[in-house]
Amino acid sequence: MPTPLESEASRPFDQSQVARVATCNVRGLISFAVRGLGAMFDPKEQLFCHRLKLTRDGLVREGVSPRYTIMTLLGLRELESTGAECPFDIRGSYVSLIRNTAWVQGVGDLGLLIWLTAAFDPGRLVDLFRTFSCETALDRYSDARESRTMELAWLLAGLAHAAEVCPELVGPLTDLCVKTYHRLEENQGECGLFGHMGAKKSFAGRIRGHIGSFADQVYPMYAMAKFAKFLHVEDPLRPAMECANAICGAQGELGQWWWLYDARSARVSSHYPVYSVHQHGMAPMGLFAVEEVTGQSFNEFIYKGLDWIHGANELGVDMKDRSQNVIWRCLLPRRRQTKYREFALSVIRARTENTPTRMLKILREQRPYEFGWLLFALARKSQLPGRVKKADTYEPRLAVAVSNGMTEQHGNN
Repeated sequence: MPTPLESEASRPFDQSQVARVATCNVRGLISFAVRGLGAMFDPKEQLFCHRLKLTRDGLVREGVSPRYTIMTLLGLRELESTGAECPFDIRGSYVSLIRNTAWVQGVGDLGLLIWLTAAFDPGRLVDLFRTFSCETALDRYSDARESRTMELAWLLAGLAHAAEVCPELVGPLTDLCVKTYHRLEENQGECGLFGHMGAKKSFAGRIRGHIGSFADQVYPMYAMAKFAKFLHVEDPLRPAMECANAICGAQGELGQWWWLYDARSARVSSHYPVYSVHQHGMAPMGLFAVEEVTGQSFNEFIYKGLDWIHGANELGVDMKDRSQNVIWRCLLPRRRQTKYREFALSVIRARTENTPTRMLKILREQRPYEFGWLLFALARKSQLPGRVKKADTYEPRLAVAVSNGMTEQHGNN
């Protein structure tokens, strides 16, 4: 069985496939995302919700999420930077978010906060580093001590963006960037794929640390590319490129970005769910970042993934629901046991097959960060008009908020 690095990523690019840029309608996706975010915004809290879910009573907005708000604001900020008018008061949301930072519970949260501050208020970065004693963050927070890949990548990305907007911080940040980078690098297998967490840092790490989600691939790629660019170092280019080639080699025939990967064996551990945000947001975000610093184009793989959203998928269904202004979250097995059976078989190295189409269903919910990353990845890839249609004023029925209104699970997807 060929490893991801030996398969499709090493084949010559078919330039006719890249011509899909026009058919994928990136500009339409951007306008669609802005309209859809209106239903996910909580005007009282000035934050975005945890999720929007379709119920018998219609769309229900649940909770608020600082993490998802950050990701959404980063996307809207990117949209604004193209000259398009943003229909949200994103500065007001930023102020609401930093008013109380008790939600920062790890280096992942800290990295996202640094990243957001670099985008909205660079002059505040020095105070932020002092307030959170960033130089000792890798020792104080449990997600760092366990070397969790996604969270370390968020920290490295945040630090890189801080160095971008405040060159005077490059010197003071270098040691922390290098330490974070090396911890991330330790989680990468020889095949280029990343595991979920350090294999030697905890019992959980020893058991399943080598199994990484798609998020565990994308965020390190992005962070390492930005680390290389903004701190002017070359070492991160190799692992970023190896991971990019690995996930492209493992991409499904219909452009699917699969769910779980084994960093030891270079196998796909579990194909489903296939998440829409991977197709339209996270894969483009990571691959475009690597392309920017290496010059290697991944357009064929990016736009094949986007086609999946528009209906070139297992069910032949457009994942965009124009009546609700949402892109449904994912395709997943109808029976939960199917998903875990595939993972269990992969552990014992048995051959696995894709889940039959008849066993798949659409999960009819969406989270705001999905549109946030879409905007972040694609806003600069389309010639936008000066104005984007104002976000819809539709107000979904509010669900009872849980755990004081904040729900925090970005998940490994």
